Amino acid sequence: MWTGATFFFAMLVGAPIGICLCIAAIIFLYAEGNTLLFASYPTQMFDSAGNYGLIAIPLFILIGDIMNEGGITGRIVRMALAFVGSLRGGLAYVNLVANMFVASIMGSASSQVAVMSRVMVPEMERQGYRRDFAAGLTVYSGILGPIIPPSIMFVVYSVLAQISVGDMLLSGLVPGLMLAGSFLVLIAILGLFYPYPVNEPQPFPARLRAVRDGLPTLLIPFVIVGSIMGGFANPTEAAAVGALAAFLIGWLWVGDLKVSAMPRILMRAAGYSAIILFLVAAAGVFSWVLTYGRVPQQVAAWIQTVATDPISFMLLVNLILLLIGTVIDGAPALIMTVPILLPIATEIYGIDPFHFGVVVVVNLVLGFMTPPVGLCLYVASAVTGVKPSRLFIVTLPFFFVTVAILVILSVFPFFSTVLSR
Repeated sequence: MWTGATFFFAMLVGAPIGICLCIAAIIFLYAEGNTLLFASYPTQMFDSAGNYGLIAIPLFILIGDIMNEGGITGRIVRMALAFVGSLRGGLAYVNLVANMFVASIMGSASSQVAVMSRVMVPEMERQGYRRDFAAGLTVYSGILGPIIPPSIMFVVYSVLAQISVGDMLLSGLVPGLMLAGSFLVLIAILGLFYPYPVNEPQPFPARLRAVRDGLPTLLIPFVIVGSIMGGFANPTEAAAVGALAAFLIGWLWVGDLKVSAMPRILMRAAGYSAIILFLVAAAGVFSWVLTYGRVPQQVAAWIQTVATDPISFMLLVNLILLLIGTVIDGAPALIMTVPILLPIATEIYGIDPFHFGVVVVVNLVLGFMTPPVGLCLYVASAVTGVKPSRLFIVTLPFFFVTVAILVILSVFPFFSTVLSR
């Protein structure tokens, strides 16, 4: 009880989630009165952050930073415009398609929303779209970032679950495409009721030029995903080659990336990586404490009184995680819940860990878009000036479509395991 009270009190006073986890673990050890456990505390932290698979996280972050600095995003947008820009509501489709391409490189929803809000929202507003709709569409397009590989959240989940990082990344590909496809259909349906602008068709030479300029940028996700699927590299090695490809494309092909900017890019990526790795280390200690205190067993006993089969369990988990995701950011929520829920899912209900990982990540990413925290809502609001509450109202159709896809993924594991298996 004291452990939980300490954790929530630290959160209420505004302490970072990693500090909350560490303090709560110390209070538990103090309450137990076992001095030998204190000696194991730093070892548990070090071992949690020492997993080889975690090296992929700073490399994925580095890829995103290089892409932003190197002007790759603009070329991806122009290439998407060449494909779907002439349709009714063309820029809405371009926003989504471009975000899908960017998601295959960045792997972070908040970074993706920040970048694409600056790129797409002013252009959509200039073409006659409402700013709140343009910003809201960009927010929900950002949900693809942590799902379509590469994905930082999938890497963290893989380390927590002690499963293959490569297979976990591949598990997100089909669900990510399902979400993207459902959003495209929703835009088409909304276009029946709202007068979306119609762009002038681009001449064929302009389209060809945009595709020619943009195609080399797709080498980055091809290198990452292709090398993993082909068995040529593990995710960490693929991320390193992807970072090199992003650097060479931004420097030699696009020409906007300057070598002099690399120290700044590396420092920025290192800072963000340090935050995530500290969270993982703190979570390792907290999970160790939970296991010692038999918390997973107590939670499992309660859940079995409510959920009688795997489907009812998954639906219950969705409800719990959706509530958690609205108040706690994705990665910390992942770190807090997986050590408790995953053993219950796999050992009691026989749920595939890759299937469970996809459902958990999609659910928590949905929390990025949902008040009161809604990290991506606030990121888009800061860039565009639209109130977060207005963004949430505008994006309600996308919220319900995402929930529907989430239910499908929960009930039918095939979509999550078809590539990993």
